[in-house]
Amino acid sequence: MKFRTWFIPLLILLIAWPFAGPVRTEAASASPIQIYLNGELLPSDTAPYLKPKENVTMVPLRIISEGLGASVLWSQATKTATIQKNGNKLVLITGQRVAEVNGRSVTLDVSVENIQGRTMVPIRFVSEQLGLDVVWSQSLKTVSLTSRDGDPQLPGEEGQNPQPPVNPPQVSNELRGAWVSTVYNLDWPSSTSNGKAESQKQDYVKLLDDLQGMGINAVFVQVRPSGDAFYPSDLVPWSTYLTGVSGQDPGYDPLQFMIEETHRRGMEFHAWFNPFRASVDTNTAKLADNHVANAHPEWIVKFANKLYINPGIPDARQHVMDTIMEVVNRYDIDGVHLDDYFYPTGETKTSYFEDDSTYKQYNSKQLNNKGDWRRDNINDFVNDLGRSIHQVKPGVSFGISPFGVWRNKSTDPTGSDTKAGITAYDSTYADVRAWIQNGWVDYVAPQIYWSMSFSVAKYDTLVDWWAKEVAGSRVKLYIGHAPYKLGTSEAGWNSAQEIINQLTYNRSVPEVSGSIFFSAKELRKNPLGLIPLLQSYYYNL
Repeated sequence: MKFRTWFIPLLILLIAWPFAGPVRTEAASASPIQIYLNGELLPSDTAPYLKPKENVTMVPLRIISEGLGASVLWSQATKTATIQKNGNKLVLITGQRVAEVNGRSVTLDVSVENIQGRTMVPIRFVSEQLGLDVVWSQSLKTVSLTSRDGDPQLPGEEGQNPQPPVNPPQVSNELRGAWVSTVYNLDWPSSTSNGKAESQKQDYVKLLDDLQGMGINAVFVQVRPSGDAFYPSDLVPWSTYLTGVSGQDPGYDPLQFMIEETHRRGMEFHAWFNPFRASVDTNTAKLADNHVANAHPEWIVKFANKLYINPGIPDARQHVMDTIMEVVNRYDIDGVHLDDYFYPTGETKTSYFEDDSTYKQYNSKQLNNKGDWRRDNINDFVNDLGRSIHQVKPGVSFGISPFGVWRNKSTDPTGSDTKAGITAYDSTYADVRAWIQNGWVDYVAPQIYWSMSFSVAKYDTLVDWWAKEVAGSRVKLYIGHAPYKLGTSEAGWNSAQEIINQLTYNRSVPEVSGSIFFSAKELRKNPLGLIPLLQSYYYNL
């Protein structure tokens, strides 16, 4: 997953992927496009510019030769540019919308043009033909470039060892993810785009552009927020967060679109499922007839003004697993990701999750403690789901993001030196230790949403604890970070440097294989100036 970045005086880019939805326009007087190579700004005596109507970025022909190391010939007589590299030959003629690529004709969105004596060429077209990908951040007006097929050597460097690629910025297999919440229309799609397929597509493309511009290489998109789906399903209804109406077809397949756009950028797509939340309120009248709350009311438990699927019922667990496997079987996803919605937190003596009758009916193992029985239900679910995923697609990763504290040391001597009021083991009945020790998951991503100076649950204390848990196992450790807390009154969140300090600490712990940020929207807000710090950290390793 994590790859480094390399490249050499390269250059360029932008383009606004014409295939990614409706065209975005940009005024010619907008701030200049900045091109970064390996985290450093590349100077250019002629600035790249965007052709608004075609949504294509133009760059000087000189950059193709000096930056990409291609052989470039310009014929003033015929107004023809001939570009050659790695066995590829491109012939572009000023004013013509057709180019020649290795002897065949290819249609151009924009032809070569001459501006103030400089020959300008469409960067997207040239880069794709030479085996390059371009990444554009609309909000930051920055451009970066990535090779798909190895290091294009610079002039004079033949025979030298290739450098690790420059963008996306990576370190060995480091994962740099962002959670994309769809429940309540938090991160995507916006509520104002309900029922507007093209608007939703455009917004998702921009979201990816912004995230990759920060150094993110993976998205964890919530495709099952509340017993529903962001894809055409035979088992559950369309999500209300797509159109505003439960069960209404949005007119396209959002999951397929998102996967294609994410993979187009060389990023990973992890399908995020909320396993047992059925609805965020108790009004079933607004839910589609085939929603689980209406189709199987006997599986539903009301708690804290929400509806939950009862994990203690074997058929209910199987239903959830079937909905997940539907996606595994039909889509080219990189991973299945679960959040920590197993049993809800916040139970008291007077307000609790009513499953006494279920405990009596389905306690085949005769467990004397209902807490142990609940944990056993979740263990069975995790074990069965992981086995099913890997039987169908061994290369698809399966992981879970539990609450950041497994158990406090005061309750269990093997727990962490923390004083958390909620724990994964006792509050959500998630025995993450069992999952790790039995190898039922490929990774865990504990939500360590506290700072290095928060005495009740210190970040570094918890990272060390989780690292010891996965040490010697095949299970990877990713850390969940909380940029949403930046600028809040909780201890340690008065500077964006807190996130950078956490990432730096992760690097000192060999067991940590990456990070996931909650959430995409919070990152894009640039809290306390976090974005340039992330770019500097990820692009200048």
